[in-house]
Amino acid sequence: MARGKLRIYLGAAPGVGKTYAMLSEAHRRVERGTDLVVGFVEHHGRPRTEVMLHGLEHIARRDLEYRGTSFTEMDVDAVLERRPAVALVDELAHTNVPGSRNGKRWQDIEELLEAGIDVISTVNIQHLESLGDVVESITGVRQQETVPDEVVRRADQIELVDMSPQALRRRMAHGNIYQSDKVDAALSNYFRPGNLTALRELALLWVADRVDEYLQEYRAEHSIRSTWQARERIVVGLTGGPEGRTLIRRAARMAAKGSGSEVLAVYIARSDGLTSASPKELAVQRTLVEDLGGTFHHVIGDDIPVALLEFARGVNATQIVLGSSRRKAWQYIFGPGVGATVARESGPDLDVHIVTHDEVAKGRGLPVARGARLGRARIVAGWLVGVAGPVLLSLLLTSLVDGPGLANDVLLFLFLTVVSALLGGQLPALASAAVGSLLLNFYFTPPTHTLTISDPKNIVAIVIFFAVAVSVASVVDLAARRTHQAARLRAESEILSFLAGSVLRGETTLDALLERVRETFGMETVVLLERAGDVEPWTCAGRAGGTDTGAPPARPEDADVDMPVGDHMALALSGRVLPAEDRRVLAAFAAQAAVVLDRQRLVGEAERARELAEGNRIRTALLAAVSHDLRTPLASIKASVTSLRSDDVAWSEEDEKELLAGIEAGADRLDHLVGNLLDMSRLQTGTVTPLIREIDLDEVVPMALGGVPEGSVTLDIPEELPIVAVDPGLLERSVANLVENAVKYSPDGETVLVSASALGDRVEVRIADRGPGVPDSAKDRIFAPFQRYGDAPRGAGVGLGLAVARGFAEAMGGTLAAEDTPGGGMTMVLTLRAALGGPPVRPDVPAEAVT
Repeated sequence: MARGKLRIYLGAAPGVGKTYAMLSEAHRRVERGTDLVVGFVEHHGRPRTEVMLHGLEHIARRDLEYRGTSFTEMDVDAVLERRPAVALVDELAHTNVPGSRNGKRWQDIEELLEAGIDVISTVNIQHLESLGDVVESITGVRQQETVPDEVVRRADQIELVDMSPQALRRRMAHGNIYQSDKVDAALSNYFRPGNLTALRELALLWVADRVDEYLQEYRAEHSIRSTWQARERIVVGLTGGPEGRTLIRRAARMAAKGSGSEVLAVYIARSDGLTSASPKELAVQRTLVEDLGGTFHHVIGDDIPVALLEFARGVNATQIVLGSSRRKAWQYIFGPGVGATVARESGPDLDVHIVTHDEVAKGRGLPVARGARLGRARIVAGWLVGVAGPVLLSLLLTSLVDGPGLANDVLLFLFLTVVSALLGGQLPALASAAVGSLLLNFYFTPPTHTLTISDPKNIVAIVIFFAVAVSVASVVDLAARRTHQAARLRAESEILSFLAGSVLRGETTLDALLERVRETFGMETVVLLERAGDVEPWTCAGRAGGTDTGAPPARPEDADVDMPVGDHMALALSGRVLPAEDRRVLAAFAAQAAVVLDRQRLVGEAERARELAEGNRIRTALLAAVSHDLRTPLASIKASVTSLRSDDVAWSEEDEKELLAGIEAGADRLDHLVGNLLDMSRLQTGTVTPLIREIDLDEVVPMALGGVPEGSVTLDIPEELPIVAVDPGLLERSVANLVENAVKYSPDGETVLVSASALGDRVEVRIADRGPGVPDSAKDRIFAPFQRYGDAPRGAGVGLGLAVARGFAEAMGGTLAAEDTPGGGMTMVLTLRAALGGPPVRPDVPAEAVT
């Protein structure tokens, strides 16, 4: 039996219209005569979605009892027995109620697919397992219901249901998504414009990557190597010269003209030692391309045009941007250049752009001799000219009836020797001189066709020819070596200058520095190893590369190159053996790596010291913050004691009991407050952990209202709220500070509303007042220590109550934020974690829609 096909509607957030789009597709298929049923679709009370369910066949759901509550889930057996052609199954990432056939709904869908039933489902981007951490960092909510990425990737069709954040918020405000009592909370938390924009970007990027995977799979299956210009990818070829900045900016402007275009800058280095490119310039160009939204790539390759084209085709590039050659006109005798070669070999699938710049024809130095790292083609050409050239010249001259004469023959052979020296260096030139001398003797000095020379003048001519040829080859080789040495010294000086500048500025991180080492020397892996003692094992302090080439060296002895740094540190490189002349620069890199590592550790120690200092400052602030809370019970105790000790009044037994009860209550409150204060002070210094336990809100919140006048607070704590995981003492102090602050700023006759509600895996406590409120720009500042907003009267506190409340809330893993009260005033929203072991809650607002 053929496996069924899975179609998924993917959205960025609840309410974008996934279920509506799925039901619209269902109606279209039913109209075409498709046998379709609704396995499970949840309309969440949305009228328009509910209307779309009319006219479709529904499979009755299965009723399940769990902890005294009745739930409904999809009846997989009933759907399998019905065997429709297509089944609608909403909410792919849903977790089934315990006792269901499978733990997750996507597992139910797998059964239907295996039975040959096509399934249409829905999922939000935040439910993908690999994006859990990213979504939590954006929204502050950890998704409890997730689906493995591979399940979604295996879908036969993925359709993105998109909606702008502004349109989605309008739908929310109009009540088209959640009930009216949930709208304000959702708009203020999960459905903030920034959250929705980030989630929308995640969805678009994920779908774009999946489309790219489909395209790559199709090209691989059909053995398609030519470039398909479905998406503009612009490769910028860099040489390390100053013209690279111009090329990068030009490529960025080209990419900006098309949506979704990418810029990939690539530097191709030879694999035989220290690169001749300026490390400082390459660092600047890397930063520039990354700032413009592109990526920088470092590729090793001796044949630059071939390596560049392989890279471009490997990333399915559509365009290549190169700079006009910096070579002088006469240097074209050595070949057409990289630009011309790439343009000739690119074929019809790659557009090559040659961009002019200020460095055109200014020269790149004379690339001569082996020591200057000539390419294999140049060396082969030198040997051909030096050995085959004299033979061909001899054949040409001997075919002439009247030759140019011995003197001119010698000059012609000398010319070939000079050309072979320019192309291939000293060895081809020496070979050319030897072959030319023998050919001159054999063919052009009497008696011909023998190695005997009868005229002494001819002997002198041949000897002079050989001497001049050897001298020219030696001079050319010496010039090439001096040129190479100058280039090396220039590269070394720039590297050392860059390292010295980075030390002074403190800019280079260890990972970036090791990556610089890898790129500079053309290595596969660079690892900084260290150990505590001579017999201790080596540990990795930092590494670069090695992701595709196996494990990095675990010891300096295992590496191709190792550079000791002190007694217990070494820089280990894998890829090839470095020449001795490169080790001087490598030693500078190794020393700098040790300095950077020490600096990072010192920064970490400084950060820990700063945290300790901050803890001391916070502890002092907390002591000052609650000092004003100590005055009220102290004043009550003192007044009661003074009254009891007074001889002027004869207190009745009932009065004395009341005064003693007041003293006891005040003492208990003082003891409770001081205990919480000491615990929080130690918490800030990292010496204590909050005593988190599961408790009902209605056991804690009423106790926090003892410091405010009766009738000034309205309490609304539903009994069906989930149990929260908090420190009761810290929670009580947080709520007490918030309530006292709200009562303080509320107008006369207005009460403060303290309410609570369950939103997914969180419980929110809201303290709303009708006071003057604060503008958005001041909502964060009011939580800073010693801050009082507006015209607070003298004696209203020192401005630490909100700072203490937020500190306690965060210590328990919760949050505290300020919002505007509808109709005027300010609402403090205290968000707490629901206990994991509490009863399951299936509110209308899903967990991902709240913060």
